[in-house]
Amino acid sequence: MLRADAIAQQIHDAFDDYHARFAEISRRARPRFEQRDWAGARADAAERLDLYDACIGDCGRRLAATLGTHAHDRALWAQVRDHYAASIGDAIDTELYKTFYNTLSRRFFGTRGVDPAVEFVALDIEPTDAITRPVARHSYAVSERRPTDTFIRVLGNYRFDVPYAHLTRCAAAIAIRLQDDLAHWGEHPVRGIELLDTVFYRERRAYLVGRVFGEHRFSPCVIALVNGEDGIRAEAVLTRRADVAQLFGVSRSYFQADLPTVGDAVVFLRSLLPQKPVDEIYTVLGRAKQGKTERYRSFFRYFHAHPAERLVRAEGTPGMVMAVFTLPGQPLVFKVIRDRFAWPKNTTREEVQAQYERVFRLDRVGRLLDAQPFRHLRFPRARVDPALLQELRETCAASLEEDGEDIVLRLCYVQRRLRPLDLYLREQTAEGARQAALDYGQAIIDLARNDIFPGDMLLKNFGVSRHRRVVFYDYDEIRAVSECNFRDWPKAASYEEQVAAEPWFHVDPEDVFPERFGMFMGLPGPLLAALKTVHGAIFDPQWWRTLQAALRRGEWPDTPPYPDALRLA
Repeated sequence: MLRADAIAQQIHDAFDDYHARFAEISRRARPRFEQRDWAGARADAAERLDLYDACIGDCGRRLAATLGTHAHDRALWAQVRDHYAASIGDAIDTELYKTFYNTLSRRFFGTRGVDPAVEFVALDIEPTDAITRPVARHSYAVSERRPTDTFIRVLGNYRFDVPYAHLTRCAAAIAIRLQDDLAHWGEHPVRGIELLDTVFYRERRAYLVGRVFGEHRFSPCVIALVNGEDGIRAEAVLTRRADVAQLFGVSRSYFQADLPTVGDAVVFLRSLLPQKPVDEIYTVLGRAKQGKTERYRSFFRYFHAHPAERLVRAEGTPGMVMAVFTLPGQPLVFKVIRDRFAWPKNTTREEVQAQYERVFRLDRVGRLLDAQPFRHLRFPRARVDPALLQELRETCAASLEEDGEDIVLRLCYVQRRLRPLDLYLREQTAEGARQAALDYGQAIIDLARNDIFPGDMLLKNFGVSRHRRVVFYDYDEIRAVSECNFRDWPKAASYEEQVAAEPWFHVDPEDVFPERFGMFMGLPGPLLAALKTVHGAIFDPQWWRTLQAALRRGEWPDTPPYPDALRLA
């Protein structure tokens, strides 16, 4: 006879195994940093991304064997859920346990929307409301007379198997930067600093994350460490919320951080970044599935609380591959693959899905927006604007199902809503537009230096964040730089060739002509001229070929996640 408590324990044990394996991968970040094993760090990041689905798959197969013909017995699953809830009552990070359970139950039942009979559902509470434990941290009173001594102690408490290069010099530079930053805000002198015990790792850097206290208030404080030929040194200090928010942004890869409790860290980070949604903090800590759960919970809590708001088409030029819509009061867009793609798009639905999956695994270097896939997302038909509903019916029928008074989207991608760059440029002053155009060029360079070629460089495929950072979000034509063939534009040998409407030379699908980029970007003349002056390398085929050669040798250029102005002297 099947026992609900035994099945609940089986799921509980499976989550514990996943959690332990997640921590084991995260712990590798420190030796990778110490050994400067950046390729190994990238491999660890990819392995950890695949871990959740692998563990869910293993547990699902074991459960199927145990349950047999009772695999879809709803009464049994309701009992299992109750026993599971009791088993995690005193556990840390109970929300993670619940999400793991929900993922399993949804796969067994093919749930569309939510099923409160067998799932954990709580749209009415914040996931962090019950978290009261203080996150582990180091706290220091900063000596007004000898601040450098304090920061020598700070760095000394974070020990690595590689020595600090010029420990005193690093400590003095940190002290001076913090004093200058707080003086700028009228908070001088620095009274104290507290930093999380856990070190955060990503790409080629380690981060000490916490807050610094002035006379009357505190600000975030992130100390960035790098490991060079001469040892570890402090490279930058970030104290502005905008800079720290970008570091923890949705256009970056996830941190490797061996946190004893995830929820406690989320609460602490929310105190530093009060405008950042809880779902994004969970996601950037590597808990992508929990991030999806919290995004769903937050969106539908708002959706139900504002019944007059309708889902409408998103602003901007309609895409040839995706229909994009939004809820005006929420900072999200929903993207649904169209049934057919207009010329010159030459791709398939499966290839588009593969591209989004590919981006999920890339080092996004602050220039690719995270996209979360949601399946069987259900909305009341009455909450959908008629024009949007007609568009979905006419162009996205393969992704749309109408079920009673609801519509169900079989697959859609959810992203943070940004202002499309083409619209943003029209709304800015001349200098504001120039700065955005230059950051657009820097985005292309940052992507290229990480072996990412966006393919379609039209302005409508880029957006501008609230921190005025340009980010790419349309992935159907993305390719690796190393896969492209960057060619010089051939010189015409005759007048007939010069005026020909079509290329008079052979062009392969992999061929790219950087000298012609300007014709397809859509930038007004003055902005294109400014872009060519500052970022002329984009239009130089040899720059791309030199970069390709470096990437093929395994020489990945470093792309710091903050501007040079934040580097320490």
